[in-house]
Amino acid sequence: MQPIQVELRENSTALALTWPDCGTRLVAAETLRRASRAASEIRRLVDGIELPIAPGLHVVAIEPVGNYALRLSFSDGHDRGIYPWPYLRELAGQQS
Repeated sequence: MQPIQVELRENSTALALTWPDCGTRLVAAETLRRASRAASEIRRLVDGIELPIAPGLHVVAIEPVGNYALRLSFSDGHDRGIYPWPYLRELAGQQS
């Protein structure tokens, strides 16, 4: 399922996803950054390296990837993660 609206809120520190069946859910930029499935981030997790999050981390860009995902760019320079709709819905559900 794909959201019907995607927008940044709270000074770009949260992504608002509006789903047809459950309304709008917010996901914090920090949550999204920590949840990146980019190869470099998975390697970091495997190696047990904690990700330092700078105060004020925010999303600087949202780019659609086909009809199935978003690529998010963050203020710390990370821009490699692709977030498929089901994964975003899962992350949003964790913050409800």
